[in-house]
Amino acid sequence: MTASGPGTPSRPAILTVDDDPSVSRAVARDLRRRYGNDYRIVRTDSGPEALDALREMKLRGDQVAVLLADHRMPAMTGIEFLEQAMDVYPGARRVLLTAYADTAAAIDAINLVDLDHYLLKPWDPPEEKLYPVIDELLGTWKATGFQAVPETKVIGNRWSTRSFEVRDFLARNQVPYRMYLSEEAEGQRLLAAAKSGADVLPVVITPGGVALINPTDAELAGEVGLSTAPAEDFYDLVVIGGGPAGLGAAVYGASEGLRTVLVERMATGGQAGQSSRIENYLGFPDGVSGSQLTDRARRQALKFGAELLTTRDAAGLEVNGSARTVVFADGGRIGAHTIVLATGVSYSRLDAPGLDDLTGRGVFYGSALTEAPGCSDQDVYIVGGANSAGQAAMHFARYAKSVTMLVRGTSLTASMSSYLIDQIAAQPTITVRTCTEVVEAHGEGHLEYLTLRDFATGETRKVDAGWLFVFIGAVPRTDWLDGVTARDDKGFVLTGPDLVIDGQRPSGWPLDRDPYHLETSVPGVFVAGDVRSSSVKRVASAVGEGAMAVALVHRYLDRP
Repeated sequence: MTASGPGTPSRPAILTVDDDPSVSRAVARDLRRRYGNDYRIVRTDSGPEALDALREMKLRGDQVAVLLADHRMPAMTGIEFLEQAMDVYPGARRVLLTAYADTAAAIDAINLVDLDHYLLKPWDPPEEKLYPVIDELLGTWKATGFQAVPETKVIGNRWSTRSFEVRDFLARNQVPYRMYLSEEAEGQRLLAAAKSGADVLPVVITPGGVALINPTDAELAGEVGLSTAPAEDFYDLVVIGGGPAGLGAAVYGASEGLRTVLVERMATGGQAGQSSRIENYLGFPDGVSGSQLTDRARRQALKFGAELLTTRDAAGLEVNGSARTVVFADGGRIGAHTIVLATGVSYSRLDAPGLDDLTGRGVFYGSALTEAPGCSDQDVYIVGGANSAGQAAMHFARYAKSVTMLVRGTSLTASMSSYLIDQIAAQPTITVRTCTEVVEAHGEGHLEYLTLRDFATGETRKVDAGWLFVFIGAVPRTDWLDGVTARDDKGFVLTGPDLVIDGQRPSGWPLDRDPYHLETSVPGVFVAGDVRSSSVKRVASAVGEGAMAVALVHRYLDRP
């Protein structure tokens, strides 16, 4: 990596990547001539090197304004680099350098990586072909208000459940952080500065220098700039749950002029937000990570004026005349004309001795993408046979020595998309063991090995395992709706036609019409996504139901 000029870390950077040294020097030279006084020009020779440079700048809290990447590079194409760079610096403007023959690929990249511009080589003279493009992109970047965010520091123990929960919370809420182990020298220095000993962990040091000793999620959210309190007492629409369905409802509600607030217990994105790769979502032929999709949807909702609240756990729902009131676990309340329930589902707990004690210490529910780099050259086990488990297996295969999928059924075909089955079959480091279950987990302080049982033979055997990721079942978190809305025998919320039996509307229904398609047994309370009874468990359908719920909200508000 070459930084041109004497620049200081406070100046935003323009980063270029090209494997042709002559082209790389020419790009840096032209950029330095025009922008060197106000920007650091960072020149790299490959996609991996450029990603390393971006990650270093991210840790330092540096700003990156523009990324220029050559399309044809051997180790990593420019499109592949820009796609990964979006996760590091989503606000940076993106330019693809192409030859005339590659213009079709550049056009395709406009949707894939939100490409801002593609530039044909050569660009001489730069005054006509390069500078006007960069000037416009820098102007756009400045207008978006992306500012440098100094890192949050987390000091904890590698196998501490709470240390994992803090890191997971920060990562899923798109908060940059760096982890320091408490036993390492730098961790010891930070603990000393925070006046905390290693006996109370984790310690979080915010960018403003505030030290939080084993903070709650709410305390952490407040200190790192996440909104936790509503700006108003009453809204047109309250959306409970920040997965694809909830984000879809928030985007459409706010964009159509409804005073909208989205309330999320932990982080936007839900289970989809934890997915390493979603490849069957419409409009993304090369796939999109759950974090990318979530971040775009979150920014879109904010752009239209929706409020997003985190660490608020819905604990009750009240009907007060025409108002609907959500009661939070901490006693807070928020009212609205209408409610959209989009709380999704949680992974079922695996019932086997030893697992509960080791949760967060090698046993994880969901993908826990923050743990993937730590699995390097190790053996990983994944329980589950649906798409979420398959996506996780493909992701961890990039890091782990081996990935073993443990599936209770006889094959993957009943629960997994065929494209994903084909990818798994083609990945040599992934093994699928059918008719197999975990019967016990063992370890002192963290997971060390598992006992597995084969259904076909009844035989059990122990395997060394430091990592177990569980993706089984779908449990709706709807106990807080007891006595308020009708639910099926599994706890999923009933809506619309499912509430009308033999022509009879649900007991206590006060209106002279049937419930709308996504409406619950309480008028003005709607459901979208996985928490709805008989819903299709797909990201696209969840987003669609979120939009549809808002259309029904308008119908209800116009004529209850």
